[in-house]
Amino acid sequence: MKKSILIIVITLFSTIVAKAQYDAMFTQYMFNEMYINPAYTGSKEAMAVNLTHRQQWVNFPGRPITTSFTLHGPIANDKMGVGISVLNEQIGKLNRNLLYLNYAYRVKVSEKGKLSFGIMGGIHNQVNKLSELKATESGDIQVSQNTPSIITPNFGAGIYYYTNKFYAGISIPRMLDDSYIFSTTGEFQKNTKFNVSKFHYYLTVGNVFDINEDLKIKPQAMVKMVQNAPLQYDVNVNLLIKNKIWAGVSYRSSADISAIVGLQVTPQFLVNYSYDYALTKIQKYSQGSHEITLGYLFSYKQRKVVTPRYF
Repeated sequence: MKKSILIIVITLFSTIVAKAQYDAMFTQYMFNEMYINPAYTGSKEAMAVNLTHRQQWVNFPGRPITTSFTLHGPIANDKMGVGISVLNEQIGKLNRNLLYLNYAYRVKVSEKGKLSFGIMGGIHNQVNKLSELKATESGDIQVSQNTPSIITPNFGAGIYYYTNKFYAGISIPRMLDDSYIFSTTGEFQKNTKFNVSKFHYYLTVGNVFDINEDLKIKPQAMVKMVQNAPLQYDVNVNLLIKNKIWAGVSYRSSADISAIVGLQVTPQFLVNYSYDYALTKIQKYSQGSHEITLGYLFSYKQRKVVTPRYF
Protein backbone atom coordinates (compact mmCIF):
# COMPACT_ATOMS: atom_id res chain seq x y z
CA MET A 1 0.00 0.00 0.00
CA LYS A 2 2.76 2.44 0.96
CA LYS A 3 4.58 1.68 -2.28
CA SER A 4 1.43 2.40 -4.28
CA ILE A 5 0.98 5.72 -2.51
CA LEU A 6 4.57 6.73 -3.28
CA ILE A 7 4.11 5.83 -6.95
CA ILE A 8 0.96 7.92 -7.13
CA VAL A 9 2.64 10.90 -5.49
CA ILE A 10 5.65 10.82 -7.84
CA THR A 11 3.48 10.32 -10.91
CA LEU A 12 1.20 13.20 -9.98
CA PHE A 13 4.13 15.46 -9.23
CA SER A 14 5.89 14.77 -12.52
CA THR A 15 2.88 14.74 -14.84
CA ILE A 16 -0.27 16.46 -13.66
CA VAL A 17 1.48 19.45 -12.10
CA ALA A 18 4.20 19.28 -14.77
CA LYS A 19 6.51 21.93 -13.41
CA ALA A 20 9.48 21.91 -15.76
CA GLN A 21 11.65 24.36 -13.78
CA TYR A 22 13.86 21.85 -12.00
CA ASP A 23 17.31 20.50 -12.72
CA ALA A 24 18.50 16.96 -13.24
CA MET A 25 20.60 15.56 -10.42
CA PHE A 26 24.02 13.95 -10.86
CA THR A 27 26.30 12.54 -8.17
CA GLN A 28 29.36 12.95 -10.39
CA TYR A 29 28.73 16.62 -11.19
CA MET A 30 32.32 17.47 -10.18
CA PHE A 31 33.75 15.80 -13.28
CA ASN A 32 31.69 17.91 -15.69
CA GLU A 33 30.02 21.12 -14.50
CA MET A 34 29.06 22.45 -17.91
CA TYR A 35 25.41 21.48 -17.43
CA ILE A 36 25.07 23.75 -14.39
CA ASN A 37 27.61 26.46 -15.26
CA PRO A 38 28.23 27.65 -18.84
CA ALA A 39 31.42 29.44 -17.74
CA TYR A 40 32.98 25.96 -17.33
CA THR A 41 32.84 25.59 -21.13
CA GLY A 42 36.27 25.10 -22.68
CA SER A 43 38.09 25.18 -19.33
CA LYS A 44 39.89 21.90 -20.01
CA GLU A 45 41.87 23.68 -22.75
CA ALA A 46 41.21 20.85 -25.20
CA MET A 47 38.10 19.36 -26.74
CA ALA A 48 36.29 17.28 -24.11
CA VAL A 49 33.38 14.88 -24.45
CA ASN A 50 31.36 13.47 -21.55
CA LEU A 51 28.54 10.93 -21.36
CA THR A 52 26.68 10.28 -18.09
CA HIS A 53 23.82 7.85 -17.50
CA ARG A 54 21.90 7.73 -14.22
CA GLN A 55 19.36 5.16 -13.02
CA GLN A 56 17.75 6.51 -9.86
CA TRP A 57 15.91 4.30 -7.33
CA VAL A 58 16.42 1.07 -9.28
CA ASN A 59 13.39 -1.30 -9.26
CA PHE A 60 11.06 1.56 -8.32
CA PRO A 61 8.27 2.05 -10.91
CA GLY A 62 8.41 5.43 -12.62
CA ARG A 63 11.92 6.18 -11.34
CA PRO A 64 13.99 8.98 -12.92
CA ILE A 65 16.28 7.85 -15.74
CA THR A 66 18.66 10.54 -17.00
CA THR A 67 21.25 10.64 -19.77
CA SER A 68 23.52 13.63 -20.42
CA PHE A 69 25.97 14.31 -23.25
CA THR A 70 28.32 17.30 -23.46
CA LEU A 71 30.96 18.38 -25.96
CA HIS A 72 33.05 21.52 -25.48
CA GLY A 73 36.45 23.03 -26.17
CA PRO A 74 38.47 26.26 -26.38
CA ILE A 75 38.75 28.59 -29.35
CA ALA A 76 40.55 31.87 -30.13
CA ASN A 77 43.79 30.91 -28.38
CA ASP A 78 41.97 29.76 -25.26
CA LYS A 79 40.27 33.12 -24.77
CA MET A 80 36.84 31.61 -25.46
CA GLY A 81 35.04 28.32 -25.13
CA VAL A 82 32.08 26.84 -26.99
CA GLY A 83 30.07 23.73 -26.34
CA ILE A 84 26.82 21.82 -26.66
CA SER A 85 24.91 19.85 -24.06
CA VAL A 86 22.02 17.41 -24.54
CA LEU A 87 19.94 15.85 -21.79
CA ASN A 88 17.10 13.33 -21.80
CA GLU A 89 15.11 12.55 -18.68
CA GLN A 90 12.20 10.22 -18.03
CA ILE A 91 10.22 10.42 -14.80
CA GLY A 92 7.05 8.38 -14.61
CA LYS A 93 5.03 9.32 -17.70
CA LEU A 94 7.03 12.48 -18.29
CA ASN A 95 9.68 12.62 -21.00
CA ARG A 96 11.76 15.75 -21.55
CA ASN A 97 14.72 16.73 -23.70
CA LEU A 98 17.05 19.70 -23.23
CA LEU A 99 19.42 21.10 -25.85
CA TYR A 100 21.81 23.96 -25.03
CA LEU A 101 24.60 25.87 -26.75
CA ASN A 102 27.25 27.32 -24.41
CA TYR A 103 29.70 30.16 -24.77
CA ALA A 104 32.41 31.32 -22.35
CA TYR A 105 34.93 34.17 -22.39
CA ARG A 106 38.05 33.85 -20.24
CA VAL A 107 40.38 36.44 -18.74
CA LYS A 108 43.75 35.63 -17.23
CA VAL A 109 43.74 37.31 -13.81
CA SER A 110 46.98 35.89 -12.39
CA GLU A 111 49.92 33.73 -13.37
CA LYS A 112 47.92 30.56 -12.77
CA GLY A 113 44.32 31.72 -12.52
CA LYS A 114 41.63 32.43 -15.13
CA LEU A 115 38.21 33.98 -14.69
CA SER A 116 35.52 32.82 -17.09
CA PHE A 117 32.12 34.37 -17.90
CA GLY A 118 29.58 32.12 -19.58
CA ILE A 119 26.12 32.13 -21.11
CA MET A 120 23.93 29.29 -22.34
CA GLY A 121 20.79 29.22 -24.43
CA GLY A 122 18.61 26.43 -25.68
CA ILE A 123 15.24 24.72 -25.79
CA HIS A 124 13.23 22.35 -23.61
CA ASN A 125 10.90 19.76 -25.11
CA GLN A 126 8.43 17.91 -22.90
CA VAL A 127 5.68 15.34 -23.38
CA ASN A 128 3.49 13.84 -20.64
CA LYS A 129 2.05 10.45 -21.59
CA LEU A 130 -1.05 10.81 -19.46
CA SER A 131 -3.09 8.37 -21.54
CA GLU A 132 -0.98 5.56 -20.06
CA LEU A 133 -2.19 6.36 -16.53
CA LYS A 134 -5.05 4.41 -14.99
CA ALA A 135 -7.71 6.87 -13.81
CA THR A 136 -9.85 6.10 -10.75
CA GLU A 137 -12.87 7.53 -12.57
CA SER A 138 -13.76 6.84 -16.18
CA GLY A 139 -13.89 9.82 -18.49
CA ASP A 140 -11.31 11.86 -16.60
CA ILE A 141 -10.36 14.45 -19.23
CA GLN A 142 -7.03 15.22 -17.59
CA VAL A 143 -5.63 11.75 -18.25
CA SER A 144 -7.54 10.77 -21.37
CA GLN A 145 -4.84 11.93 -23.77
CA ASN A 146 -1.16 12.82 -23.88
CA THR A 147 -0.11 16.43 -23.57
CA PRO A 148 1.14 18.13 -26.74
CA SER A 149 4.85 18.13 -27.47
CA ILE A 150 5.83 21.47 -25.98
CA ILE A 151 8.99 23.39 -26.92
CA THR A 152 10.08 26.35 -24.81
CA PRO A 153 13.28 28.46 -24.80
CA ASN A 154 15.54 28.99 -21.81
CA PHE A 155 18.89 30.54 -20.97
CA GLY A 156 21.38 30.83 -18.13
CA ALA A 157 24.66 32.42 -17.06
CA GLY A 158 27.61 31.78 -14.78
CA ILE A 159 31.08 32.78 -13.57
CA TYR A 160 33.93 30.33 -13.04
CA TYR A 161 37.41 30.91 -11.60
CA TYR A 162 40.01 28.17 -11.85
CA THR A 163 43.67 27.22 -11.67
CA ASN A 164 45.28 23.80 -12.12
CA LYS A 165 44.41 22.87 -8.54
CA PHE A 166 41.45 25.07 -7.48
CA TYR A 167 38.08 26.18 -8.80
CA ALA A 168 35.02 28.14 -7.68
CA GLY A 169 31.87 29.00 -9.57
CA ILE A 170 28.44 30.59 -9.31
CA SER A 171 25.66 30.12 -11.84
CA ILE A 172 21.97 30.27 -12.68
CA PRO A 173 21.62 27.65 -15.41
CA ARG A 174 17.93 28.22 -16.20
CA MET A 175 16.35 31.66 -15.86
CA LEU A 176 12.91 31.07 -17.35
CA ASP A 177 10.17 29.36 -15.37
CA ASP A 178 8.30 27.16 -17.84
CA SER A 179 5.17 25.77 -16.19
CA TYR A 180 2.57 23.39 -17.60
CA ILE A 181 -0.91 23.18 -16.11
CA PHE A 182 -4.46 22.08 -16.90
CA SER A 183 -7.28 24.58 -17.03
CA THR A 184 -10.65 23.83 -15.44
CA THR A 185 -11.90 22.73 -18.86
CA GLY A 186 -9.08 20.21 -19.24
CA GLU A 187 -7.12 22.31 -21.71
CA PHE A 188 -3.35 21.98 -21.46
CA GLN A 189 -1.60 25.34 -21.06
CA LYS A 190 2.02 26.49 -20.82
CA ASN A 191 3.27 29.54 -19.01
CA THR A 192 6.85 30.70 -19.60
CA LYS A 193 8.04 33.74 -17.71
CA PHE A 194 11.09 35.38 -16.17
CA ASN A 195 10.66 34.81 -12.43
CA VAL A 196 13.58 35.69 -10.15
CA SER A 197 11.96 33.87 -7.22
CA LYS A 198 12.29 30.59 -9.15
CA PHE A 199 16.01 30.98 -9.93
CA HIS A 200 18.20 28.02 -8.92
CA TYR A 201 21.55 29.38 -7.73
CA TYR A 202 24.54 27.04 -7.78
CA LEU A 203 27.76 27.62 -5.85
CA THR A 204 30.63 25.19 -6.41
CA VAL A 205 34.15 25.01 -5.02
CA GLY A 206 36.94 22.44 -5.05
CA ASN A 207 40.67 21.99 -4.55
CA VAL A 208 43.35 19.35 -5.11
CA PHE A 209 45.97 18.71 -2.42
CA ASP A 210 49.15 16.75 -3.13
CA ILE A 211 49.71 14.36 -0.21
CA ASN A 212 52.70 12.72 -1.91
CA GLU A 213 53.74 11.60 -5.39
CA ASP A 214 51.22 8.75 -5.40
CA LEU A 215 48.25 10.30 -3.63
CA LYS A 216 46.12 13.37 -4.20
CA ILE A 217 42.98 14.37 -2.32
CA LYS A 218 40.24 16.39 -3.99
CA PRO A 219 37.49 17.81 -1.72
CA GLN A 220 34.65 19.76 -3.29
CA ALA A 221 31.18 21.05 -2.51
CA MET A 222 28.08 22.26 -4.33
CA VAL A 223 25.35 24.40 -2.78
CA LYS A 224 21.98 24.88 -4.45
CA MET A 225 19.72 27.74 -3.35
CA VAL A 226 16.12 28.47 -4.34
CA GLN A 227 13.95 31.14 -2.76
CA ASN A 228 11.45 29.79 -0.20
CA ALA A 229 13.05 26.32 -0.28
CA PRO A 230 15.51 24.54 2.03
CA LEU A 231 19.19 24.92 1.23
CA GLN A 232 20.58 21.86 -0.55
CA TYR A 233 24.23 20.85 -0.67
CA ASP A 234 26.58 18.10 -1.80
CA VAL A 235 29.97 17.53 -0.19
CA ASN A 236 32.48 15.12 -1.65
CA VAL A 237 36.03 13.87 -1.14
CA ASN A 238 37.85 11.98 -3.87
CA LEU A 239 41.27 10.34 -3.77
CA LEU A 240 43.44 9.98 -6.86
CA ILE A 241 45.89 7.11 -6.40
CA LYS A 242 48.98 6.92 -8.63
CA ASN A 243 47.12 9.10 -11.19
CA LYS A 244 45.11 5.98 -12.08
CA ILE A 245 42.40 5.18 -9.55
CA TRP A 246 39.68 7.50 -8.27
CA ALA A 247 37.90 6.60 -5.03
CA GLY A 248 35.58 8.83 -3.07
CA VAL A 249 32.51 9.36 -0.91
CA SER A 250 29.77 11.94 -1.18
CA TYR A 251 26.89 13.23 0.94
CA ARG A 252 23.75 14.97 -0.35
CA SER A 253 21.87 16.89 2.32
CA SER A 254 19.15 14.74 3.93
CA ALA A 255 19.00 12.55 0.82
CA ASP A 256 21.90 10.21 -0.05
CA ILE A 257 25.33 8.96 0.76
CA SER A 258 27.38 7.80 -2.21
CA ALA A 259 30.47 5.83 -3.13
CA ILE A 260 32.44 6.76 -6.24
CA VAL A 261 35.09 4.67 -7.98
CA GLY A 262 36.87 5.40 -11.24
CA LEU A 263 39.68 4.37 -13.49
CA GLN A 264 41.89 6.83 -15.33
CA VAL A 265 42.48 4.44 -18.23
CA THR A 266 44.80 6.99 -19.82
CA PRO A 267 45.40 10.66 -18.96
CA GLN A 268 42.72 11.37 -21.58
CA PHE A 269 40.12 8.66 -20.86
CA LEU A 270 38.16 8.38 -17.60
CA VAL A 271 35.54 5.82 -16.51
CA ASN A 272 33.59 6.46 -13.30
CA TYR A 273 30.83 4.65 -11.40
CA SER A 274 28.86 5.78 -8.36
CA TYR A 275 26.24 4.19 -6.13
CA ASP A 276 23.79 6.23 -4.03
CA TYR A 277 22.19 4.87 -0.88
CA ALA A 278 19.06 6.87 -0.01
CA LEU A 279 18.71 8.13 3.55
CA THR A 280 14.95 8.42 3.12
CA LYS A 281 12.19 5.81 3.31
CA ILE A 282 12.33 5.29 -0.44
CA GLN A 283 15.41 3.08 0.05
CA LYS A 284 13.06 0.37 1.37
CA TYR A 285 11.43 0.13 -2.04
CA SER A 286 14.45 0.46 -4.32
CA GLN A 287 17.99 -0.79 -4.74
CA GLY A 288 19.66 2.59 -4.65
CA SER A 289 20.79 4.71 -7.58
CA HIS A 290 23.49 3.92 -10.12
CA GLU A 291 25.47 6.34 -12.28
CA ILE A 292 28.22 5.81 -14.82
CA THR A 293 30.33 8.45 -16.58
CA LEU A 294 32.65 8.23 -19.57
CA GLY A 295 34.93 11.17 -20.28
CA TYR A 296 37.47 11.71 -23.02
CA LEU A 297 39.86 14.63 -23.56
CA PHE A 298 41.16 15.12 -27.09
CA SER A 299 44.75 16.34 -27.09
CA TYR A 300 45.74 18.80 -29.77
CA LYS A 301 48.88 18.19 -31.82
CA GLN A 302 50.76 20.90 -29.96
CA ARG A 303 49.43 19.80 -26.55
CA LYS A 304 49.93 16.32 -25.27
CA VAL A 305 47.84 15.35 -22.24
CA VAL A 306 50.31 13.81 -19.79
CA THR A 307 48.38 14.01 -16.49
CA PRO A 308 44.68 13.65 -15.68
CA ARG A 309 42.56 16.78 -15.49
CA TYR A 310 41.21 17.22 -11.96
CA PHE A 311 38.13 19.32 -12.84
